[in-house]
Amino acid sequence: MGFLEDIKARAKTDKKTIVLPESGDRRTLDAAAAVLAEGLAELILIGSRAKIDAQGLDLSGVTFIDPENYEKTDALAAELAELRKSKGMTPEEAGKLLRSDPLYLGVMLVKTGIADGMVAGAVYSTANVLRPSLQILKTKPQTKLVSSCLVMVVPNCDMGADGTFVFSDCALVQNPSADELAAIAVASAESFRSLVGKEPIVAMLSHSTMGSAQHADVTKVREAAAIAKSLAPGLKLDGEFQLDAAIVPSIGQKKAPGNHVSGNANVLIFPDLDAGNIGYKLVERFAGAEAYGPVTQGMTKPVNDLSRGCSASDIIGVVAITAVQAQKQ
Repeated sequence: MGFLEDIKARAKTDKKTIVLPESGDRRTLDAAAAVLAEGLAELILIGSRAKIDAQGLDLSGVTFIDPENYEKTDALAAELAELRKSKGMTPEEAGKLLRSDPLYLGVMLVKTGIADGMVAGAVYSTANVLRPSLQILKTKPQTKLVSSCLVMVVPNCDMGADGTFVFSDCALVQNPSADELAAIAVASAESFRSLVGKEPIVAMLSHSTMGSAQHADVTKVREAAAIAKSLAPGLKLDGEFQLDAAIVPSIGQKKAPGNHVSGNANVLIFPDLDAGNIGYKLVERFAGAEAYGPVTQGMTKPVNDLSRGCSASDIIGVVAITAVQAQKQ
């Protein structure tokens, strides 16, 4: 069973409610119809039911919430105002925000337990999707920061976990410090374990392998590896590694002989957002890899972002992943 098939099977065992706020986007509606047909999750669509129904899709079973007429908007606005009172938000301002911005309404549905998770980003930017999530849901206890990862499934690949990897951070943390990079590594290992269901083997990536080059950027990655080891002493993690040394056994044993990570990594931690974003898109476009995510890490409840270039099938996959994350919450 492949990664997505496994995730879908797990999602079906305990169906969760996922909110999709971008109901004006046809890809979202196509994905919603497929999610319902496959029985992956219960769904909430934010928008006018008449406009959505006019698309001609079978969305029977969806809960429709029209921000202009939702009977719980005032109660949600009162709670949002309380959460944001330190920023001076009033219930009136909160009500206007919930009626005008489906992302804020969607996150409040998750916050109050009406929904278990949210998927957006086909239309809105990552910053717009994550802003209300960070303001309202906040981070898990003892979590230093919210980061993101992508599950990458590379066809006809015997590296990683039979071609499956987690890449991080590819969407959120621009230039992490050593401490932040260590936190990203530990969170990404847990994401791999929970989503892929196998033991994570984590490589901290660089242009250097175990001291082959000296530079401040290399030092940061080396320090991050040491911090991550102290945070999760039982985790198979090391660095710094060049990419080939991390995932190709023959090269790994030449460059870092005897190392338990070299050549075997299935979780790849990039030194900054530029490297991560470029790296995952290279693998997606050149190798025909399936990219699922970005999947957020570190929030109290799951809200996941999509690429604006996503397809309906990408949305289906992220909905299933979000449902599985919600099961573990």
